Amino acid sequence: MTTARQAAPQRRPTAGAGGDADAELLDTLVREALGWAERNRERFRLPPDASTTADPNLTLKPLGELAELSALIAACHPLPALRAQAERLFSHAWEETREGDLFTELIRGEPQAAYPVELYGVFARAGLRNTAVDALVRTTTALRGWRVAREDHTRTLSVLNAETRIGLPPHADFDAVLAHTGLGRLPEPWLLECRTAYGLTHDVFHLTDWGRDRTRLPPASAEYLRLWLPAWVDSWLDERVWDLVGELLAVTACLPDAPFDPVAWQRLAGARTADGALPEQGDPPPPGTGATDVFFACYHSTLVLAFAGTLARGAHPCANAATNVSASANPTANANPESEATG
Repeated sequence: MTTARQAAPQRRPTAGAGGDADAELLDTLVREALGWAERNRERFRLPPDASTTADPNLTLKPLGELAELSALIAACHPLPALRAQAERLFSHAWEETREGDLFTELIRGEPQAAYPVELYGVFARAGLRNTAVDALVRTTTALRGWRVAREDHTRTLSVLNAETRIGLPPHADFDAVLAHTGLGRLPEPWLLECRTAYGLTHDVFHLTDWGRDRTRLPPASAEYLRLWLPAWVDSWLDERVWDLVGELLAVTACLPDAPFDPVAWQRLAGARTADGALPEQGDPPPPGTGATDVFFACYHSTLVLAFAGTLARGAHPCANAATNVSASANPTANANPESEATG
């Protein structure tokens, strides 16, 4: 197992990532994180039983995160080479869904479940559609059971965002749900702990469509975040919770005139392994750790690093951008009329 990188010299935080050194650091982090994901592409593959007995947290969750974050990078990163890297990963994720056919199996097996609709929404937003899935989600999301409250308001925002991406009528008012989240209530900053901090970052991601439309962040929320994010970042840097630091830096990049903290970015750079992977927390997995365990210890935080680095490169006109995918990823290629939803 490779050892952690040596941290770079630290500098004071500055406003904006406009300097050449800052941009070079961010581009290196994104490039090497995407490179690590490409070299581990086989571990993002779905098993044959992905729609039945496999644990979705070990199969669909990694693939969904790969799709969500690579789609953003492919649409928004300023460097064509890094967009191309992300496009390859996004195309891989679509192929693993059998160009959408997987979702018909998932939705029929669990018509009340939100995660198949959330994941399909990632591809639909990029222009990849499957007509059988479109018909099925129109049926299931119209059911009374679909409108039963989710386990938390942040998750409801995710579902509402997916409905919008697919072109479905939202089952609830987005702003009304947002008002009950951490971002909506702006709680006392010292009450934030790890679980609620992750919830707050995802409130921002769902509101801004993962950083594509940062103008949707209300001024009061932006000022609250601008005031308290530096302290939260410092706190979780001290705890060495690199995954959460990456998400908080992504949120920071969504602020108007986003401040840039080179110290935090250099700390993340120094926490990586020599092959570009970032562990979720603490030290990298020790030598002798199995490849699967290494993957699950690093994949999410490494993707987050690439995502946050892309947003931190500055505001880009990607609010309505669709991901470019290979010509073989035909949105209707695998639409099977016999798989249409039935009454």
